[in-house]
Amino acid sequence: MKINSRVGLIVTLVVVVAALVALYMAVYRPQAAEQADLLDRRDRAQVLQSQLSASKSDLEGELASAQSSLSASQAQYPQEIHSIEYGEYIFEIIEECDLQLGSLSFPKPSSSKQGSVTYSVVSLTLPVTGTVENIFKLIDIIKTDPRFASTQVNSVNLNVGGRSATISVTIYGYKG
Repeated sequence: MKINSRVGLIVTLVVVVAALVALYMAVYRPQAAEQADLLDRRDRAQVLQSQLSASKSDLEGELASAQSSLSASQAQYPQEIHSIEYGEYIFEIIEECDLQLGSLSFPKPSSSKQGSVTYSVVSLTLPVTGTVENIFKLIDIIKTDPRFASTQVNSVNLNVGGRSATISVTIYGYKG
């Protein structure tokens, strides 16, 4: 039996189309799926990159602000606590407030750590006698005078009848 040339042509075309479909299914289709996956991953990476860039800018701004704040805080605290200077300041304001100081001794500074910052700390007790008004004036000067910017008034034990007070203060110095 002889195959008609048209039938042969149709059979050849069917075989070629089937081969192309098989080639498409075996090679191109997985590559197209992989390409679509890669494009999706690239888009997600670009979105993530823009979010991370914005976060990086925000964090850099926060870091600059924190460093500036740290520098400002460090400037408030003296590098060292010089007992002679603070003693002179205390005697000066005691005299200015018209008070009498019972005694004054400076202990050796201790260290205190808060976060990554270390401070030297000196705690003093100031026994004074005088009018209640002058005692309050002394406390106000210690709290507002720039020479005592790193000083904290911890407690005041006031004896109104005896016209005396014991003032507990802590002086902080930045160690770095």
